[in-house]
Amino acid sequence: MDTPLLTVEEQRAYVMRLLDALEVTDRDKRLKVARAILYLAQGVFDECDTEVDVLHWSRHNVFLLYDMGIFTALLELLSMEIDNSQACSSAVRKPAISLADSTELRVLLSIMYLMVETIRVQTEDHRPEWIAAREAFKNELGGSFSLLELDEEPFALLLFTMVTKFCSMNAPHFPMKKVLLLLWKTILFTLGGFEELQQMKVQSRDHLNLPPLPEDSIKVVRAMRAASPPASAMELIEQQQQQKRGRRSRRPLVKQDSLDTYNERDPFKNDDARDEEEDPEDTDSGIEGEVDPLDRDVIIQPPPPPPLLRPPTERVNFPKGLPWAPKVREKDIEHFLETTPTSKAKTDSINILADVLPEEMPITVLQSMKLGIDVNRHKEIIVKAISALLLLLLKHFKLNHIYQFEIVSQHLVFANCIPLILKFFNQNIMSYISAKNSICVLDFPHCVVHEMPELTAESLEAGDSNQFCWRNLFSCINLLRILNKLTKWKHSRTMMLVVFKSAPILKRALKVKQAMMQLYVLKLLKIQTKYLGRQWRKSNMKTMSAIYQKVRHRLNDDWAYGNDIDARPWDFQAEECALRESIEKFNSRRYDKNKNGDFTPVDNCLQSVLGQRVELPEDFHYSYEMWLEREVFSQPIQWEGLLQNP
Repeated sequence: MDTPLLTVEEQRAYVMRLLDALEVTDRDKRLKVARAILYLAQGVFDECDTEVDVLHWSRHNVFLLYDMGIFTALLELLSMEIDNSQACSSAVRKPAISLADSTELRVLLSIMYLMVETIRVQTEDHRPEWIAAREAFKNELGGSFSLLELDEEPFALLLFTMVTKFCSMNAPHFPMKKVLLLLWKTILFTLGGFEELQQMKVQSRDHLNLPPLPEDSIKVVRAMRAASPPASAMELIEQQQQQKRGRRSRRPLVKQDSLDTYNERDPFKNDDARDEEEDPEDTDSGIEGEVDPLDRDVIIQPPPPPPLLRPPTERVNFPKGLPWAPKVREKDIEHFLETTPTSKAKTDSINILADVLPEEMPITVLQSMKLGIDVNRHKEIIVKAISALLLLLLKHFKLNHIYQFEIVSQHLVFANCIPLILKFFNQNIMSYISAKNSICVLDFPHCVVHEMPELTAESLEAGDSNQFCWRNLFSCINLLRILNKLTKWKHSRTMMLVVFKSAPILKRALKVKQAMMQLYVLKLLKIQTKYLGRQWRKSNMKTMSAIYQKVRHRLNDDWAYGNDIDARPWDFQAEECALRESIEKFNSRRYDKNKNGDFTPVDNCLQSVLGQRVELPEDFHYSYEMWLEREVFSQPIQWEGLLQNP
């Protein structure tokens, strides 16, 4: 480029001017300055010729902005926007939420996301420094963290506040996709990802003098990708039977699409001839005599009327409504329709699309197609962020303290997380995995460096060149891992899988040819086989064989021959009650501030400490000046120490 580059001092001076301009009272001017900062964080793409240049200047500017204190200023602006009651009230009154209602929030969150993600990716090359920084962060929270202690961190507190406020429907204009992504990346950076969790687990076992882990399940699955597994016992029996009948012993080779070079034959394709055509479990996915628990929106049909005793030609007219007058006033009915929660339309969930819907709806077919793809992509990103965030928190809590993990797990179970995940998988999972809801030419930084080609309906229908959507595959694996963590060694929750008829749903998920996803599906099938009965195992021998081959087993496992079909969900409720009692004892011992003990949390918030009332003796005001001279004025103050240790 012919544009002259500024020196580092000139760049810092320019950023300082932007930082000063963020403190103006004019809202429009603040937004203009915030957009200028966003342009810097995005790599000043208008001055670049290639995508590599954009990424280079984005990294350079992000570290410069962070060094100049822009991130702290953005936190203050974000706090102001969260508490902006005028914007919240206007958004609540509006019939439809659009991009215009969240402009300021989207700009601030975009800058923060770019800064957090760029710094996180760059520090991956310096893992020792990253681990040391994370340990220092945990030490500031008292050596361990919980949901309460995590909220004391200012940034996480703001983001959790946004999520809570949105869920209460007081601020439907919040751009939740950006909030969830930023929350996920923040926890990923401050607490560590899956690889760091594995290292922390090894270090914790070594510190507690426990034997090292024999193997890592994920590494074992990855090692299996390079080699094809041997034929199952059921396949060998079928081959022998085919030889006796004079049929060909070898099956014809069928070209299959592999998600990650895991070239194995599908052991579930012909699991039972009935499964491909008509699976009796698929047709009846609910409890006998009850509505399908996975689909609460189904309208209950009344039972068939008894046979008519009079001739069919004679029509009987029944009065509409009840035969008696309702004991309710008209005023109460109007109040009910205006305020309790059942009057809310189901389309209220569209509010999560506040940062994707335009102010003016599309009027052409091409615009409608583009918006539809963008909306679907938006939903997929939200599922990805939520699933990754929940899994990451569960793993960190379990490594930090088992009761912290258990209380979050119980909250998820009581919030119907298990049937919700099963309902998610009760869709055409192959179509979800292979969805193409992205437009490559609109991706950043390609869209700002290259000339924009003309978009047509044909190019939008074609989508990207990727055969599978890795974003959706990542979400599915995360949800399966969450379901495994919630149900592992919990008989009552395993019975929930049986009650909600999860076996046919999980079997359909096995059609996805990806080793890690199949592993977690088979784990969920394994823990409930003894509750499904002998007939189910007999009809699904190939699934049983796959479980035997790919899932780790223990010496006293009775999954393959145990039979406990008479078990009922309420038989195991004592487990949940005992676990809840242990959790409450743990919380009372460790987090109850009324008790003075070694486990009392330390209040390290400056505003909270200074805001507490301190009881002083009655004669203190007589000797106040003497105390001030002795304790304050005559004591030397080490200003350098205060600046280094704020």
